[in-house]
This record gives sequence, C-alpha cells and structure tokens, in this order.
Amino acid sequence: MTTFVLIMHDMEIKKILAQLLFDANASIIFSTYKANKVITIGSLNGTDLHNGTTQLKKPMGIAVDKNNIAIACLDKLHFFSCKVNADNYNEIRAKNYDSLYLHRAEYNTSILDLHDIHFGNDLLWGINTVFSCVCTFDINYSFIPKWKPNFISKIVPEDKCHLNGLVLKDGIPKYTTSLSKTDFKEGWRENINKSGVLMEIPSSRILAEGLSMPHSPMLIEGELYLLESGIGTLIKVDTQNGIKTKIHDFNRFVRGMTYINGVLIIGMSKIRKDSKTFSKLSVSSSSDVAGLILFNLKFGNIIGEINLSDSVDEIYDVKVINGTKKPAIIPKDNVMSKEIITMPKNSFRVNRKRIEKN
Repeated sequence: MTTFVLIMHDMEIKKILAQLLFDANASIIFSTYKANKVITIGSLNGTDLHNGTTQLKKPMGIAVDKNNIAIACLDKLHFFSCKVNADNYNEIRAKNYDSLYLHRAEYNTSILDLHDIHFGNDLLWGINTVFSCVCTFDINYSFIPKWKPNFISKIVPEDKCHLNGLVLKDGIPKYTTSLSKTDFKEGWRENINKSGVLMEIPSSRILAEGLSMPHSPMLIEGELYLLESGIGTLIKVDTQNGIKTKIHDFNRFVRGMTYINGVLIIGMSKIRKDSKTFSKLSVSSSSDVAGLILFNLKFGNIIGEINLSDSVDEIYDVKVINGTKKPAIIPKDNVMSKEIITMPKNSFRVNRKRIEKN
C-alpha cells in the first residue's frame, strides 16, 4: 500500500470528510484508470484522513459486498476478501490498518471494457461495454450475456451504444445507462452531447433520453439519481413518468458517485486536451482538476472538494466500504497474498521462501 497527496482548499473540508467517514464506520474506494490505481480514503479518529493506493491495470468498475470486493480491470476481474484479523500481522498492525483484503482470485475476461459491476443474488453482474450487454461470469467463458437493449440487434464486439451504468434492485439488474441508442460500431461517438439514455431492465423501456453522457446511476431511498457527465449535472429521474429534475450543476466532468449519511461523494475528472471525444463537451475547459466533490443532497449544496495530486486525471467509480476505517487492499504480487492461508475459522502465515527451499 502506498499513499498519494490530498490537496485541500479548506482544512475544514478535511475535517468534514474525516468525521463523515468515522461516524459511518466506513471508507471510500475509487478507481482512476489512467493512473492504474484504486485509492482508499478513511479516518481512524474523525479528524485526520489517511489514504492508500493499490496498483491494478486500468481499474474501472468496483463492486463491494460485505467482506468482498471485485474490481474490473483491463482484461481481468480481481477479487479480494476480508476474512482474517488484521491485528494478527505485524506489518499491517504497525500501520493501523483495521481490515485486510487479500487477493483471492483473478478471472480472465479478455478485453470487454467492463464498466459498472455489482454483486447480487450470488452473482457478479457487469456492464460489458464492448459487447453492449449486461452479463455474468463463469469459469468456462469470458462472460455470459444476460440482457441487451432491444435496439441492439446482435451481441458483437463493436461498442455500439457505450452501455456503462448499472443499478440492481433486490439483487437483479433494474436500470442501465448508455451514451446512445445506436446499433452500429462506436455509433455513440457521433452525438455524445445529447444522445444518452436511461433504460429499465428487462423491458428496455426508455425512462429518459437526450442525456449528456449519463453515468453512475444509483437508487437513494427509492429515488433514482445519475450524473450527466457531459454537462456536469446531477439529476433525479422519476422512474414512473420519466420527469427529469436537475439537482445541481457542477460545471465539471463528473463521474462516479456514492452516498453516505446524506452526503454524495462524487468523482470529478480532468479532461485530456488532446481527446477527440471529450474536447467536444461543454465542460471541457472547466474540467482541469481531478478529485472528489462532497455534496449535501438534502440541502442541494456543495460542502467542499478534494483535489488529487497530478498523478490522477480521470476517476471512474466511487464506492463505500462499510465496517472499516482503514482497509488494506493487498494485490496478488504482495508477499502477504502469497503467504497468508485462510480457512473458515482460522488463518496462518507461512514462510514461503522456507517452503520453496524444502
């Protein structure tokens, strides 16, 4: 685990986020795919923030469920599990980590450009952007297609509509977003400013359209929210009549969102000046910083923002890890992932080098 630099406009924001996470007994985790990192932020005392990074190749969607974390990467899914007591290991205890997420499995998907992923009903569900479908995973295949929008004629690797966001309800897919309704290769690139849609699953009913790069849909107390990344707004959509209500205009490229005790934590990305696609957006010139926005959903106002160091440009997903104030996410090449052996009621640390010599 390594750290990076948090830049605060106001030290009071640091205290607000630290108190929010401490009171919720939670941390946040987010993916920054250009930097090849997943980053965690938490607080052990409600005053100070700590952070850690784990290197993974192009991390995108993150799924969190109880003691398990899954992360969609360039051509793999990585699975981590917290089933051991962090206090049992000196190097973890010395850094005050209160939970230890060990790398448990790596599933080869090949390049599917997986976006949102979620645990549900004993399955991992994912948005397969290259094949324009919702899918699950089985050891025999790269993926198993489960649903596609009715405007997609065939499941082929052409990224026809740039399907991206996913909401589960009662453990099964219920809503999804895409950047267009096109049915030809990379058709979504033609009109990204206002061709996005929000759909219901499995009916393919269009709940909202004319959206500007919709991302990060989520249900909060039964109401559906999403980000229009292309114009930098947070909106609420009535799933019965499709009425859209603008909640706030951030005037930034916003993507990745989670909710903790009345506060939305929203990712903001720095737009690459040489991007042929993103440079067309109205928020292109104002999206010059990557970081996190704290937004009070009840009162509709920005509490503050955290800017990240220059090593981070684009954030994709933001999630909450409940029950931990300082998690350690241990990748597969770390010696602890190789030496800690777990079973249902116990765990052991073995000396790998000594065993290899015998």
